[in-house]
Amino acid sequence: MLILAFDTATDVATSALVRDGQVLGERASRAARVLADAEELLAAAGHALGDVGALVVGTGPGSFTGLRIGLVTARALALSLGVQVAGVSTLAALAAGSPGAVPVIDARRSEVFTLTDGTPRVCRPEELGVEHGVRYVGDGAVRYRAVIEAAGGEVPGDASEAHIPWARHHAALAADFGPAEAAEPIYLRVPDAEIPRQRRGISKR
Repeated sequence: MLILAFDTATDVATSALVRDGQVLGERASRAARVLADAEELLAAAGHALGDVGALVVGTGPGSFTGLRIGLVTARALALSLGVQVAGVSTLAALAAGSPGAVPVIDARRSEVFTLTDGTPRVCRPEELGVEHGVRYVGDGAVRYRAVIEAAGGEVPGDASEAHIPWARHHAALAADFGPAEAAEPIYLRVPDAEIPRQRRGISKR
């Protein structure tokens, strides 16, 4: 089966075309290019969009806007192609790309997204509970390298591909395919745009 996978949750969006476990092509760019990247991957592999048998989309956590782009794209494609969708955590894909490493995504607001015992959570970098000698990967690990390394953790070089949530890992992890609506985003907190509204609401009391 031909699978088109993509993740737009972080600043580096990725896409991959996979058939029966074999990666036919992959790209890293920006969320706004996800459809263009998909079309170019298919063309390079000698396929058309109608050949896609299933979709896999990254469900975050990450940028609210980026996540929405990915999920809306997945739903639109699923509807037009009549195929099923599987959602895969961006953190899980990062971890799969670096076995034994802890995934850390920059959450802005001086926070990071990470996994604790397999469960996504948001915390301050100082609350990661860094373990000596353990590798930490992701754009959050790069941004807070000083904090992690000061606590004894290891962070690959800034340009390492280990920091990118490659969509080929999403395809490999995908298990439960179903309606596109079932691929729900992992937000962990309210969008940045909601914060001013909440503050206004509090100030009125």
